[in-house]
This record gives sequence, C-alpha cells and structure tokens, in this order.
Amino acid sequence: MTEKLAILWPEIFLFIATCLVMITGQWPSRAIRQFTPWICAVALFAAFFAALVSPATQGMFPAIVPYAKMLIAGVGMLILLLLSGTVDRQLETEVDHGKAFESIRSNRGEFYAFFMFSLTGLMLTASADDLIWLFLALELTSLPTYIMVAISTEKKKSLEAAVKYFFLGALGAAIFLYGFALIYGATGSTNLSEIATVFATDGISSLGMIGLLIALIGVSFKIAAVPMHFYTPDVYQGAASPVAAMLAFVPKTAGFLALMFILGTVGWTDGTNGISGHGGHLPVAIEATLWIMAALTMTVGNILALLQTSIKRILAYSSIAHSGYMLVGLIAGPGIIGGPFYQNGLAAVLFYLLTYGIMTVGVFAVLASLEHRNGDEADEMDDIRGLCKSHPVLGWTLVICTFSMLGFPPLIGFLGKVGLFTSGIAAGQYALIVILGINSAIAACYYLRIIAAAYIDDPGKISSPVFLAPFPMRRIAGVLSAFCVLFLLVFAQPLVNGAYHAARFIPATADAADPHPHTDQMDHHTQDEPAKPEEEIALTD
Repeated sequence: MTEKLAILWPEIFLFIATCLVMITGQWPSRAIRQFTPWICAVALFAAFFAALVSPATQGMFPAIVPYAKMLIAGVGMLILLLLSGTVDRQLETEVDHGKAFESIRSNRGEFYAFFMFSLTGLMLTASADDLIWLFLALELTSLPTYIMVAISTEKKKSLEAAVKYFFLGALGAAIFLYGFALIYGATGSTNLSEIATVFATDGISSLGMIGLLIALIGVSFKIAAVPMHFYTPDVYQGAASPVAAMLAFVPKTAGFLALMFILGTVGWTDGTNGISGHGGHLPVAIEATLWIMAALTMTVGNILALLQTSIKRILAYSSIAHSGYMLVGLIAGPGIIGGPFYQNGLAAVLFYLLTYGIMTVGVFAVLASLEHRNGDEADEMDDIRGLCKSHPVLGWTLVICTFSMLGFPPLIGFLGKVGLFTSGIAAGQYALIVILGINSAIAACYYLRIIAAAYIDDPGKISSPVFLAPFPMRRIAGVLSAFCVLFLLVFAQPLVNGAYHAARFIPATADAADPHPHTDQMDHHTQDEPAKPEEEIALTD
C-alpha cells in the first residue's frame, strides 16, 4: 500500500484542488471565483513535480508512470489556459451590470471540478495495474467530459452532442467491461502482471482471446478508431472549442495507455521475446484486428476530412486519422529489447501523444479566440481567411500548429511521425507503412486548405467578420503551443529519451510462474540464446 501511495501523489494534489474549486467556483465574491483556475494551475504544477520524482513500479511497464503523468500535467496546463471564459460568461456580464450573483445559475465550480476529475482519471489510468482499477480510471476520465460538453455553451447543439457522446461512451464501456470479465474468467485474476504470466505459462485460451479482442474493441471507442468513431465529429462541432481540444487529448491518451497495458499481457513476442527477427509480434488474431483497424481509421478519417467545411469537423476526422497513425506504433511494439528508439513503437506512441496534444491545443486555441458579433465561435473556413493579415499572432499560430500536424519538418510533429514510420519499418509492417505514407499525403490536402485560407486568402472575402474573444488566456495558450511546436525540437532529445525509458517493456515468461525454478533452467544458456539481463525477467508478486 505504501508503494502504491508513493506514485499517487499527483492524483492526490488534483483531488484536493477539485474539492477546493467546487467551493470557490460558487463563492459570492467575484475575486474568489476568478481565483478558481489558479487553484487548478497550482495543483497541476504540483502534480507535474510529484510525477517527476515518482519511483519506478513493478509490472510490465515499470517506468511509464512519471513520463505519462508529466505529459498529462503539461498538456493539462495548456488546456486549462484555453478553458478561460467557457462557462458563466452571460452570468458574469449581468453581475458587472449590477445584478446580484446567483450561485444556482453558476457552472464555474462544477466545470473546473469535472476538468480536474477527468485529468485525475487519466493519471489513474497511467497507474493502473489491475483490470478493475483500469475500468474505474477510464470511466472517471470519461464521465466528467459528458457534462463538460453539455454546459460548454448555452446552445442546444451542446446538449445534443453531450447525449451522443454519452451513448458512445456507455457502449464502449459496456463492451470493454465484458471483455475484462472474459479475461478474468480465462485467467482467474484481474492483476495485469498475473494475467500476463498465465498467458505466458498456459497459452491464451479461446475464452481469453475472445476477451482480449472484445476489450480492445471496447477501449478503441476512447480513441475514436473506425468503426467506433460514430458521433465523434458531431461532438467536436457541438462542444465549445476549448472542450473539444480537451476531448481530442484526454480520452485518446487514456485509450492508448489502456491499449498498451492490455496488449502487454500477451506481449509482442513470437517465441523469441523480441531478441531476434523483427522484434516480436502480437498474436495473429490481435495483430490482424489492430492492423485492419489502423488501416481503416487512417483512411476513413482522412478521406472524410477532405469533404468537410467546418474546421471543427475537419479536426475531428483528423483526430480519428491520428489514432490510426498511433495504432501503427502499438502494432510495432517495443522492438528488440534494448534496441534504439527508432525501433520502439511504444516510445513513438508516447512521444506522439505529447506532440499531438500540444499542436491540437494550438489549433483549437485560435478557433476559441475568434468569435462573431453574436458570440458564436469561429468554425467555418470563411472565418479564418486572411487571418495572418488581420490577426497576425493568431494567424501564424494556426499556420505553425497546422504544419506540425501535417508533419512538416523541422517542427515537432515531424519528429513524432518519424518515430511511427521507423518503428513500423523495423517491425516489418511494410504494407501498413505504405498506407500510413499515402494517408499522410491525403491529410496534406485539408491541412494545406486551412493554411492557405489563413495565409494566402484576402481577409476582405469574409462574409461575416470575426473579432477577438475577450479572453487573453486563450491566445496565450495558442502562442505557448506554437512556441513548443517550434522550439521543443531543440530540446527533443530529453523528451525522446524519456519516452524511450517509459516504454521499457518487461515481458512475462513461463519461468515467472514457478517460484522455485530449477537451477539448470536458470543457468543454462545456449550460444543461440544469450542470457537475459535481470531487468528483462518479469517481476512477480
């Protein structure tokens, strides 16, 4: 219990802040109400540094907790800046004009509390070592976002988007929970390391394989993989841009962490533990399922994005396509044990989640910073025409972040995509890499449309003019994102090393199930099979 508590300090800080903001958000004094986001910021900073000193854990991914939680806290701070002014805008305007504050009409406390709850669930997902823990963490990540979508605007489309998102999430939860139940039935355990040991010792039974496949499909709802992507574009378009930016990062990160843990129970091995060949493969049924899902997700997401005129819907389908890209890294797996970063698909996924979160916040920050005279946010392509001339800071923020999402060198998005390409090639997934390359070219079509509208088009062509939203924090979030996209590449090596260290995978072995292995089994090694270092032997309870 003490060891578990040592890695949960980031979540504890976030939970304390959650309790505080539920109080300060309803306070009659406006000064205290405005202090609510700062409480969240202090908690995120504390969580970041607590994660930095978190100890290694036992299990398949002993070093993933610090990197994942620092990633969540860092991107969470950018999203927090972006959330400025999302709720209670009309209520605060009425208070400015002399009307008494009515706490029953205020949503500020609940909104920031749900935001912190969702990030807490995401951090708990990174700490998960048990199926029950993983299920509860995923639901804590998702449930608050349904309410955040509903209250993000005062329009009916937000309520419609929230209902659709709720049904999508409920269906996904039911499916992966059923898969978890089947895995428990096949192994007799909910602990991920014990499940991995059972699979390594006794093989994967038919019931276990069915449970794994159902669990993977259910968790894929979180990453909006095809064909589990229904309603995702509607949810992005119906939610306010700051909340849509959160949806693009938080559930996706939770989903990929969960997929890594589930796949870790079967390992990326083919009898060699990744020491020879292309570094190991997943079981055929699982690899085929993920392969088809990755190819469909990339292709459907990019092709449908070409047909959109709403920028939010373009970004929604783009988010779907990015999930397909990262599935390539999951299929590639950790590569050869002790091999270089460019062969490690799991490290590429962790690094890509960081880059994707930063660039997505930057693009949505620009949309959130522009609005029409009636208060509607910018969403159509017509709204950003000539943005580099009319609002240069926002225009260049949009151009830089969009180029990074395209993977244009030397921006940080380029380095993230290179890792996925090289790990897929190292794993021998040549056909999937060809599909990835073609889809990257397709994506260039709609990304360049956005860039051309902002940089080349004449701002005089806008039919309905847009104005700066009265929330400077949103513009600051965009500028910080663009700054990170430009200059993180200079400091990319520590980030790459951190992702590589976090993705260190210790596969389970049949010997791990025997607490008293025979001496000759421990010491005997042939010339063709060198002795494994101690860190590569699965840890047991």
